Amino acid sequence: MNRKFPLQPLLELMQERSDAATRRLGELVAAEQSARSRLQLLQDYRAEYLQKFEQAQRQGLSLQAWQNYQDFLAKIDTAIQAQREQVERSAQDTAAGQAHWQVQNRQLKAIDTLANRHRHRLQQQENRQEQKLTDEFSNRRHLRPPHEAE
Repeated sequence: MNRKFPLQPLLELMQERSDAATRRLGELVAAEQSARSRLQLLQDYRAEYLQKFEQAQRQGLSLQAWQNYQDFLAKIDTAIQAQREQVERSAQDTAAGQAHWQVQNRQLKAIDTLANRHRHRLQQQENRQEQKLTDEFSNRRHLRPPHEAE
């Protein structure tokens, strides 16, 4: 039996692909978390700005100041919507990356299973060979004439 696993190059390639998919998935998850964090910051900033606007309204605002607050809130709302879209795209990228990672890991596991079976067969073959040698040695020892035993 061939002692070397014939699919070793494929196993190594699958390991590299799995590692690359794992790294890429990590990058995608980090990018999604970053996008969600930016969205939360924008939403928090809008809430603070709206609170300042409401406070300024209670104290009295000129028409120009009121318009400036409204314009700025509209710009923040536009930025929030754009960031929501970015979060959605990022979530889709992460889902695709996770699916790719799962495929790569399934392929690696399949090849790795074959490699383990190959190693197991080799171990069984070695065990049988050792047992055969042990049996032969034992048989020769017991079959020797008594004067040779001493």
